[in-house]
Amino acid sequence: MNAPRRAGGRRSKAGRTSTGLPQLPWQNLTNPYQPMEIAGADGVEAIHRTSLRILSELGIRVIGASVLDLFAKAGAKVDRDTGLVRFDEELVNHALSTVPSHTSLTPRNPARRVEIGGNSLCFGLVAGPPNVHDCIRGRRAGNMADYENFIRLAQYFNAIHLIGNQVTSPMELPANSRHLDTYLANLRLSELSFHVSAIGRGRVMDGINMMAIARGISVADMAHSPGVTTIISINSPRLFDEEMGEGLIAMAEHGQPVSITPFTLMGAMTPVTLPAAMAQQNAEALFGVVLTQLVRPGAPVIYGAFTSNVDMKSGAPAFGTPENTKANLIAGQLARRYGLPYRTSNANASNAVDLQAAYETSMSTWGAVLGGGNLIYHAAGWLEGGLTASYEKLILDIEILQNMIEVLKPVEFSEAELGFDAIAAVPTGGHFFGTEHTIARYQTAFYEPLLSDWTNYGGWQAAGAKTALTRATEIWQRALVEYEEPALDPAIREELDAYVATRKEQIGTAEP
Repeated sequence: MNAPRRAGGRRSKAGRTSTGLPQLPWQNLTNPYQPMEIAGADGVEAIHRTSLRILSELGIRVIGASVLDLFAKAGAKVDRDTGLVRFDEELVNHALSTVPSHTSLTPRNPARRVEIGGNSLCFGLVAGPPNVHDCIRGRRAGNMADYENFIRLAQYFNAIHLIGNQVTSPMELPANSRHLDTYLANLRLSELSFHVSAIGRGRVMDGINMMAIARGISVADMAHSPGVTTIISINSPRLFDEEMGEGLIAMAEHGQPVSITPFTLMGAMTPVTLPAAMAQQNAEALFGVVLTQLVRPGAPVIYGAFTSNVDMKSGAPAFGTPENTKANLIAGQLARRYGLPYRTSNANASNAVDLQAAYETSMSTWGAVLGGGNLIYHAAGWLEGGLTASYEKLILDIEILQNMIEVLKPVEFSEAELGFDAIAAVPTGGHFFGTEHTIARYQTAFYEPLLSDWTNYGGWQAAGAKTALTRATEIWQRALVEYEEPALDPAIREELDAYVATRKEQIGTAEP
């Protein structure tokens, strides 16, 4: 197979060589089923009470004067020498009384608006890997050409609702300004909301400003209609750094939702027991929730969870494990206890797009969905424990996500669907292939897969005996050919280009 060419510009439908890959339409998803709960009310309350003890007796260490000042003003116990911040239940309850239970993200195309909260569900593109891989060119450092291709694929595939923070880092670009190039690519090549980098105030404000330009509204208007989001990671155990603090403050000031997500690995960053890990994760998450409300009461915030375990033989992170699944389920219970939207993930630890990648991702996806997740981050393309963004894994994940979307579709129990007359019309030992009931429905009766091959063995051999991995390579190549760059007002494109050029000049060699 040849390396894919980069798609260039908008292609008309008349210029396509096919009718497009089979996929489900873009849709705002809801989960109509009750979440699975494995911790009883007493268990959830025990985690909550232990979390409060962690916050009041042990505290969270903070690096950064701005965050320390906010907590000191609110009456928390702040030790300026150690940076430890301690506070009681009263401050937690006060913050929870002002947080919204629902938020939304509106991109430059309002038709791609997503809801986050309640029983809504959206899937995000993988974010953060320094490497990229495909079966044609192998594993390599992240770069801008691959970054842009992943954004094209996110726009093409309807199962992806949100772009994460740098799907793969363009390592050839300066680290202090590459966020501007990636934000511009997000806005030029897609119509989706995206995650801004919360490493300091500058990167956050660039994302907010550029989304406001793309939408043709003011930054002040963005506060009432959020368009970008971010993830604030606590450095477990119990450390909150200055850059994350400044990023959170900027987001909350401008009314953009932040997901407070401790990255907790049982056995390394928390104790090995699941209840202990959940209590620590919950304390760290509540700390961030309180901080958002100290900045701006009513600021949207998402309860984030990323708890899994390590391999106790090597110390390497493990995902898609039974412990990871249980953590996803319990975290959902905690988020609902506090009335907060819930962010989780469906990660895997495989180093290749293989059986391990498939079953671990399936396991963690079920845990995230059954746990009542509203935003499933890293949902498409995550490989190698998050160190690599994979083209083929993205296609595998789209298939998993589309299957999940179909599972969540409610079943109708009308007389026509129950089909008594159709059953009666076929004699015993007959078949239903040619019945009126079948003919009226055969084109839409079942999910049409993107990746799976349902032909029999002889037909599969005759077609080249292609494995799912080979088919995945062909699919992402075809998707890039069929991709159409969404129209962008030339005046807005010019304003975005000018903003990026000005900011790069202002930043120079400094931090933004």
